[in-house]
Amino acid sequence: MKIAVIGSTHAGTAAVINMTKLYPEAEITVYERNDNISFLSCGLALYVGGVVNDPEGLFYSSPEELQKLGVKMKMQHDVEEIDTVRKSIQATNLVTGEKVKDTYDKLVMTTGSWPVTPPIEGIELDNILLAKNYHQANTIIERSKNAQKVTVVGAGYIGVELVEAFEKAGKEVTLIDGADRILNKYLDEEFTTIVEQDFESRGIKLAMNETVQRFEGHNGTVQTVSTNNGTYETDLVILCVGFRPNTGLLKGKVDMLDNGAIKVDAYMQTSNLDIFAAGDCCAVPYNPTGGHMYIPLATNAVRMGTLAARNLIEPTIKHVGTQGTSGLHMYDWNMASTGLTETSAQLLNINVKNFTIEDTHRPAFMPTAENVKLKVTINPYSRRILGAQVISKADVTQSINTMSVCIQTGMTIDELAFTDFFFQPHFNQPWNFLNKAGLEAQSNDPKPMPQLV
Repeated sequence: MKIAVIGSTHAGTAAVINMTKLYPEAEITVYERNDNISFLSCGLALYVGGVVNDPEGLFYSSPEELQKLGVKMKMQHDVEEIDTVRKSIQATNLVTGEKVKDTYDKLVMTTGSWPVTPPIEGIELDNILLAKNYHQANTIIERSKNAQKVTVVGAGYIGVELVEAFEKAGKEVTLIDGADRILNKYLDEEFTTIVEQDFESRGIKLAMNETVQRFEGHNGTVQTVSTNNGTYETDLVILCVGFRPNTGLLKGKVDMLDNGAIKVDAYMQTSNLDIFAAGDCCAVPYNPTGGHMYIPLATNAVRMGTLAARNLIEPTIKHVGTQGTSGLHMYDWNMASTGLTETSAQLLNINVKNFTIEDTHRPAFMPTAENVKLKVTINPYSRRILGAQVISKADVTQSINTMSVCIQTGMTIDELAFTDFFFQPHFNQPWNFLNKAGLEAQSNDPKPMPQLV
């Protein structure tokens, strides 16, 4: 059996490692346009900010390691065409220019995503950079050495992490986003306001609700960023405005969402039975709504890559879906979310109820008790939990992993109220703050109780 894998970051690497164990007789060939694999882009800001000094730690595998497993590694090869009828691939060696043709019995599409580059006037100017892979991280580090004023466009996870890294390096930082607040896809306003106030107290300029209209420069290098509301001087611009799935090779050949994300079933199989897909090029089953959504996260990618490998010959293990669970450390704050927020529910026209509690994560008599804000989103009819968000200076982010399990298993807010959690003053309170969210819901929106006759 010949297996071709296109792309080898998170999903591709996970798929290949598992396939070498499951199908030792198979001929596995990986096509990768870069000269490295498995770069953890979530560590990009840590590398740029000098928290991680040795970038080797941001790679959890290498072409050499996969070769030792018997995999044919076609590094720096760009796949240009896939013939799904003849089951053939055409690629170009980016070093030599040589054309390569190959065939497959099973194809695993793990081409990932690529940063969105909006059609803005002047975007071709020098020192306007993207932030996705290892080489781009190195370029950012090198260019930032001679830059005092840095502008980050896009206030998602990567954008705000880079803002923190540049501010700590002593740069003058401006953050621009078309939304009215930072991190709006992950957290509701009462959470993001806390971080925004922290940013502004450190001298970071927030230009929210502004869209970039043009870049202007001198001698080919960017000098100003103009939005619908002002002009900002800059020496360096980092674009972090989102990602799009890399799926052009299969356009019109397998089913996709409108944004180009490949639709797969619970076994990672596309509408073409011999093509599997995983990772950032795919839409994933989203449990809070029951539909498919595009959620490019490394955690989703490694799970999907593993499942693609295990289901390649016959359906074996189903994908249990995702809640889009994610977390972030920003200065002194730890925050995480899972499932729907109040904001995302409104955008999807989903009727929800929300309950917020504020407490300390340990008893008040403990000298290190920190405040915690938790918000839980539920279905008002079934009372099933659909989402949760938390923020604290204490690291209570694992509570959101617990809430992710609650969503995945269909737990109700009433069941959460009396779920068994341990108590020890060094860690929590007799009533865990997750319990208290359930109790809050029962107090303010009680489930009808049976009447005594």
